Amino acid sequence: MDVKSAFLNGELNEEVYLEQLEGFHRGKVDNTLYVKLHQDQFLILQVYVDDFMFCGSNTSLASEFANLLKTIFEMSLLGTLRYFLGLQIHQTSKGIFISQQKYATKLLTKLNMTECKSVSTPLCPNSKLSLKCTTESVPSTLYRSIIASLLYLTTSRPDIMYSVGLVARFQSNPRLSHLQAAKRILRYVKGTISYGLHYIFSSTLPIIAFLDADWGGSLPDRKSTSGYCYLLGSNLVSWLSKKQDTVSLSISKAEYIAASQAGSQLLWIHTTFANLGLQFSGPPKLYCDNQSAIAISKNPTLHWKSKHIDIKYHFLRDKVQKGLIDITYLPTENQLADIMTKPLLPQRFSTLRALLRVVPRPF
Repeated sequence: MDVKSAFLNGELNEEVYLEQLEGFHRGKVDNTLYVKLHQDQFLILQVYVDDFMFCGSNTSLASEFANLLKTIFEMSLLGTLRYFLGLQIHQTSKGIFISQQKYATKLLTKLNMTECKSVSTPLCPNSKLSLKCTTESVPSTLYRSIIASLLYLTTSRPDIMYSVGLVARFQSNPRLSHLQAAKRILRYVKGTISYGLHYIFSSTLPIIAFLDADWGGSLPDRKSTSGYCYLLGSNLVSWLSKKQDTVSLSISKAEYIAASQAGSQLLWIHTTFANLGLQFSGPPKLYCDNQSAIAISKNPTLHWKSKHIDIKYHFLRDKVQKGLIDITYLPTENQLADIMTKPLLPQRFSTLRALLRVVPRPF
């Protein structure tokens, strides 16, 4: 629904009071999320400025809510969600598909790249970008515009999350090699323009997370890159690729720092879904492919392997000890977050992309 909010552009000379909708309770971790639970029925409302989405356990409950709002506010009901903030949403009995094909097409047209040659991966497998490039400078305004557009595209394209994050590190003084890397991402997008996230229906909904770290992979400062993938059942609900704040002295410490950050976000997601009325049989699982990092998280004693790690990263150890997070070993070949930390060969990249359900529109 879209609320007509022209009054926000005027000056108010009186006090305005807001009252929460009757029967709703605000989410504990998201102040724009509202939930109404009544017996075995529920209604969920997500607000974004003057737009909002809502869904219910049955059609009559949603219709009743919409009619109630229309009697109080001047607003238009846009029907079944199909387009929201640049996201195209297709809903069928086979699942939900979210993409940004229209947005990506406009971006390629804007940059005169609709006829460019596509590539199979967003980065060359041996790509090594650095601040000390000898190539000529390029206009920073153009470069930043491309980066900003690509960052928004990662809303539905986790397969380009790492590559976009990498080229975004060079916005202060972009060089031709950096621009070429950014345009390679666009060439990859051109070849996968119809790709998006496919969500399937499932009766089992455990919350699990995959984490990985590329030790010292950032050439300018030798900092590590953390990668995270969070799934509800088998469906990807959140992802991130981020350079760590400090330089790690070993791969174990880089993985442990990544695990601590992943654990924090994992608990936030777990609490959010619990607010929606979902019930879980056990603590959320955190999958890590480094045995040493797992050992540090389960050892209640601070020893020489962890004495150089900032105390804030021992958040994970505390939650593991309390049984709020279950951290488990996973072989590297099964680590989904690998796609968030480094350039990969085409076969490995396409395998992980498919496992994340980033696919062409299936229906």
